[in-house]
Amino acid sequence: MTRTPGFDTQRVLALATQTFEIEARALSALATRQGDGFVRAVRAMLECKGRVIVMGMGKSGHVGRKIAATLASTGTPAFFVHPAEAGHGDLGMVRPGDVLLAISNSGESEELAVLLPALKRLSLTIVAMTGSAESTLARHADIVLSSQVDQEACPLNLAPTASTTAQMALGDALAVALLDARGFREEDFARSHPGGSLGRKLLMHVADLMRKGADVPRVGPQASFSDVLREMTGKGLGFTAVVDDGEQVLGIFTDGDLRRLIERGEDLRRLTAQQVMRANPKRIRADALAVDAADLMEQHRITSVLVVDDRARLVGALNSNDLMRAKVI
Repeated sequence: MTRTPGFDTQRVLALATQTFEIEARALSALATRQGDGFVRAVRAMLECKGRVIVMGMGKSGHVGRKIAATLASTGTPAFFVHPAEAGHGDLGMVRPGDVLLAISNSGESEELAVLLPALKRLSLTIVAMTGSAESTLARHADIVLSSQVDQEACPLNLAPTASTTAQMALGDALAVALLDARGFREEDFARSHPGGSLGRKLLMHVADLMRKGADVPRVGPQASFSDVLREMTGKGLGFTAVVDDGEQVLGIFTDGDLRRLIERGEDLRRLTAQQVMRANPKRIRADALAVDAADLMEQHRITSVLVVDDRARLVGALNSNDLMRAKVI
């Protein structure tokens, strides 16, 4: 490995360890600084009839964007407004009744300070997240959350490092407390993340993916074996259901069953669907979650399942390819 002149691998690792230790201490100390202010902030956001507006400049702004996104995805309507842009028209996005979460380690961010008189006139609840309880931001806030750290992880004690870690953790703590207070569940999280894997698993139902109508292979119990094969090959699912006149499922015949018949040397031309079907096939309700269908297939080592309604009538068919295309599996 080529080494950069003066590059000290031991020092690199030592600085990494030191950074982790400093930031871990900062987070431990952060927990001791929370009390009534944290509770009041959670209550204000929980009872807010509008939105939680998050503001911050520089690194605090980057943290603020993440906090706003986390709040929004866990049941608290929130978005980020850049303080500099707010002074040039974006303040119109803020309405009376909103809660403002203003983030500044020093509490003296000029872009935030200049907005405070206008924000106060909007009858907002202002929550300050700051490392200085005596700062301009803290004095103008209704509620103060301490994000104070004793030192930055930066060897120069200049670059925001431990302080931004503390801000991020404090934002996560707010989000966690709020989602718990709201009774936020997995299903709620999925509705905010319909494009993610959890959303697909918790929101997608069998009815959304199943083959329907004429695409579902089915024959009557007295159908000839040639009709059974024609239905199987024509619908391309590798099986056909056997149903009575009322669409009640009597059985199923699969390409695996076909192979076993051939191996036994059966005279296939004489057989009917009722003679070759397997009774009581696996089935699932149309209103079941698609992930439950995937679990059923995996548990019984099958690649397809019949779909029935609440009266056990055949209404669809689902196979593993349908689940893979929908990224459920």
